[in-house]
Amino acid sequence: MEIITQVNWSPYAAGIGIGILTWFTFLISGKPFACSTSFSRSSGMIEKLIRGSKVEKKAYYQKTKPRIDWQWMLVLGIVIGAFISAIISGDLRGQWIPVLWASAFGDNIIVRLVVAFIGGIFIGFGARWAGGCTSGHGISGTLQLAVSSWIAAICFFIGGIITAWFLFNIIA
Repeated sequence: MEIITQVNWSPYAAGIGIGILTWFTFLISGKPFACSTSFSRSSGMIEKLIRGSKVEKKAYYQKTKPRIDWQWMLVLGIVIGAFISAIISGDLRGQWIPVLWASAFGDNIIVRLVVAFIGGIFIGFGARWAGGCTSGHGISGTLQLAVSSWIAAICFFIGGIITAWFLFNIIA
């Protein structure tokens, strides 16, 4: 059980674990392993608190109901699981600025938060535009040999490489 207390897991062990989890997801729910829709549902729930039942009349929220579902619980489980893992491994610490970021861009917390916020908007927009996120396309879709998911996964890698190169070679 030494693997559970390690700070960094082997990517092979993590990949096998995700693969097994994906099998069980299909077996139990008959649905693909994915989570980006839960963020759309959350935005609908927040808007519903402010605007009431008017939200349910929007075409988008008629298709993607603003409610807590299994994907929403999956995201909650990821957060709780990460917290428990950090405690068990002894790696729980508060860190607003990652070391790599600080070495390239400095330790200004406002800049870090603004960039993270803008990045989150781009990721959310991209996931909705692509009809899924890295887990939906990159794990479940490629597992089903869906051509659209393979194209999306390839684009995820290309976009990540270009963004990292741009951030750490041009801006830094």
